[in-house]
Parts: sequence; C-alpha cells; structure tokens
Amino acid sequence: MTVIAEDGLASLTMSALAERLGTSGGHILYYFGSKDLLLLAALRWSEAALAGERRALLGRRVAAERKLDLFLRLYLPRGPRDPRWTLWIELWARAAGNDALREAQVELDRGWQEDLEALLATGVARKRFAPLDTTSRASELLALLDGLSTRVVLGQDAGAALEVARSAAGTLVPPYVPEGTGAR
Repeated sequence: MTVIAEDGLASLTMSALAERLGTSGGHILYYFGSKDLLLLAALRWSEAALAGERRALLGRRVAAERKLDLFLRLYLPRGPRDPRWTLWIELWARAAGNDALREAQVELDRGWQEDLEALLATGVARKRFAPLDTTSRASELLALLDGLSTRVVLGQDAGAALEVARSAAGTLVPPYVPEGTGAR
C-alpha cells in the first residue's frame, strides 16, 4: 500500500516492488497476476481494517451526533498522500475500463453506505436526528466526503476538510426538534 501511494501504480514496476519487499517479481505476479489485482488486494486489505473500525464505532455507546463525527474522521484522509486514499484514487482511475475493478468499487462503497445508513437510522430512531431518508442522505454525505478526501490527498488542509464535512453533516442531518417547542 505504501509503495503504491509513494509514486502511483503507473510508475510501479513489479521488480522494484519485489526488491523493496525482499522477494521476486515473479513471486508477486504469481500471487496477484497484474498491477490491477495487486491494487485491488491492497485496497481490500486496507478497507477490511477500516470495516473493523466502523463496526467498533457503530457499537460504541455514544450519542449519534458523536458517532457521526467519528465516522467523518474515520472516512477522511489523515493528510496529503494518505496511502489508503491514494489507493482509492488509483482504483477510480482504472475502474471505468475494468469491470472487475468497478464491481469491487461498488462492493467496497456499499460497506460505507450501509454503515452510515445504519448510523443515521439509529439516530432517527433515538430522536437525535430529525426524520430523514437515510439512504439518500448517506449517499449525499459520502459523495461530499469523497470530494473533500480527494482535495486533502492533493494537498488541502485535512482540518479544514473536516470542518466542511461537519458543517455539511449538520445541514444534511438536522437534529431532532420535538413538536411544540417553537424551534424551527
């Protein structure tokens, strides 16, 4: 993952990767078959770790608003050239012309979508968030996070991106206001 993030997949050679890993290029090709499959394996490995973090986050006994904020932090890159996000950008660049990569992208995106929907639905059920279409709002928020993440990977300040994400989440996922309180 780190090697791909350093210079991108296009400039990566199997022999250079093998040298860094202390093995042979043939050995890597035997297990992965191509750069695209190597990319996919690295991304799946990265996303499996993040899925575990999401499950732990969803299981925490904290307010829905706090969970949403923690979800935003987990989703966004840590800073420029974040290796896990560099993998995503590499995947997006290749997915349009590769059915297997496109299917993998849909599968990996689905996990984030489903977990965010569950988080929002729980917040609505517990009257922490106003009633909303959890599927649409999760999709909208994830699209915004993808755009912000791309900007961070390319050099924008990660803290500023988090603030934009928090602001957007506050608009897309309004707090619950009991009827008759006069609040709008």
